[in-house]
Amino acid sequence: MNRIDQKFKEDKKLLSIYFSAGHPALEDTVPILKQLQASGVDMVEIGLPFSDPLADGPTIQESSTLALRNGMTTEKLFEQLKGIREHIDLPLIVMGYFNPMMQFGIEKFCQRCAEVGIDGLIIPDLPVAVYHESYKALFEQYGLYNMFLITPQTSEERIRYIDQVSNGFIYMVSSASVTGAKNTFGNEQTAYFERIKKMELQTPTVVGFGISNADTYEAATRETQGAIIGSAFIKFLENEGVDRIPEFIRSIRK
Repeated sequence: MNRIDQKFKEDKKLLSIYFSAGHPALEDTVPILKQLQASGVDMVEIGLPFSDPLADGPTIQESSTLALRNGMTTEKLFEQLKGIREHIDLPLIVMGYFNPMMQFGIEKFCQRCAEVGIDGLIIPDLPVAVYHESYKALFEQYGLYNMFLITPQTSEERIRYIDQVSNGFIYMVSSASVTGAKNTFGNEQTAYFERIKKMELQTPTVVGFGISNADTYEAATRETQGAIIGSAFIKFLENEGVDRIPEFIRSIRK
């Protein structure tokens, strides 16, 4: 069974953390993963830096740019993750854009993901229909789940199509904007969370974009199975460093 499925069988609200590989320092990837596991997070999304990250807000864009300047590449990430399953048993997801994966070679990329123990991918610019028609069989050949994003503006028809085609979880973008930390959610977001819950989808749902503290984490997980924190975690890393990661996780799960 895929580790993502195993995690969603646990009777708890999940906390997933996103960070950009190679940031703050090039060799921080594995130390960050070890600290996150020790801190009790449930899943980790490893950002594959790209020069044109369309869905990302300023914080993640800057971390991606710095990671590229540090020397992070697709090949470097796979080198860093070699043997990672000797230390990490959390579900690991690579989140990145399709262009670098195509340049690397899609099947080669999937093969390398399988070799190091990646459980799934999130590719914001890969349309679900294109995935379904051209890549789903390949991803499944290498045991990789592919998770898709929905927003408050996504039609019910498209959501149900994603629910049929994808696996792992559905990534609920909290608002129709780029990533970035927020202190609270408004009525529009709350109504959106409730609406999706009432659809009774077969795939678990996780909220991302705007989760920054214990309050937003609690609000996001009230109607869903989990939440993803990216920008707020990256800012904490920049200001406090890798060794203080447990403090950040404790502040979310008060």
